[in-house]
Amino acid sequence: MKNKQSKSPSSIVYGVHTVIESLQADSGRKLYIQNDLRGRNRDKIQNLADKKNVPVSFLPKTALSEMSGQSVHQGFVLQVTEFAYTELKSLLKNAMRDDNPLILVLDGLTDPHNLGSILRTADAAGVSGIIIPKHRAVGVTSTVAKTATGAAEYVPIARVTNISQTLATLKEQGFWIFGTDMTGTPFYKWNTSGKLALVIGSEGKGISPNVKKQVDEMVTIPMNGHVQSLNASVAAAILMYEVVRQRLT
Repeated sequence: MKNKQSKSPSSIVYGVHTVIESLQADSGRKLYIQNDLRGRNRDKIQNLADKKNVPVSFLPKTALSEMSGQSVHQGFVLQVTEFAYTELKSLLKNAMRDDNPLILVLDGLTDPHNLGSILRTADAAGVSGIIIPKHRAVGVTSTVAKTATGAAEYVPIARVTNISQTLATLKEQGFWIFGTDMTGTPFYKWNTSGKLALVIGSEGKGISPNVKKQVDEMVTIPMNGHVQSLNASVAAAILMYEVVRQRLT
């Protein structure tokens, strides 16, 4: 499912895959191409922009680098309509169409690369939606969109004021709430049947105390080496695919 985009205001995305996905999702407003760029990608993206009636301008690489905050843009920067989050009510309604929906709840992630990576894996794993807090957490930025390589166009994302209240709403809808922690049920013994909401804690502090009170069961990834924790996006990926594995067997 694609997220509906508003018509204003605007932001930018960059990079081949992200620009293509944004154009295909009809969120492009103006495309900027590096003026000395040649090759198949330029032809493909320019033709797609023409098909979508998106105006194209040609600028030097330095100008595109300035627009993208000195990030790797691969010669393409696209001005897009600002990302439109899905309403929680709509996200839940669509999730209920799945027999056994999996929703991710991200409790205070601040690293845009983590959010982008989680989005990319969530799309691949068939996650029904992602819920993030409005405050003290990263939203969908150009860096997130670039890292997600277009997945932000396909995974519904809701922003909520209060994660604890949202988990209570999920419970009312029949969801089991699982969290990630250093201690708990090993992920390979985790019962993933039914409607699941998986809470991923912040990079430094993990799941907040108020949110922990709403969790039905903690799931852990055993650590046998010297490092005591995994990157949030890596942990989320392991657990998402554990759900996929169990449901395919």
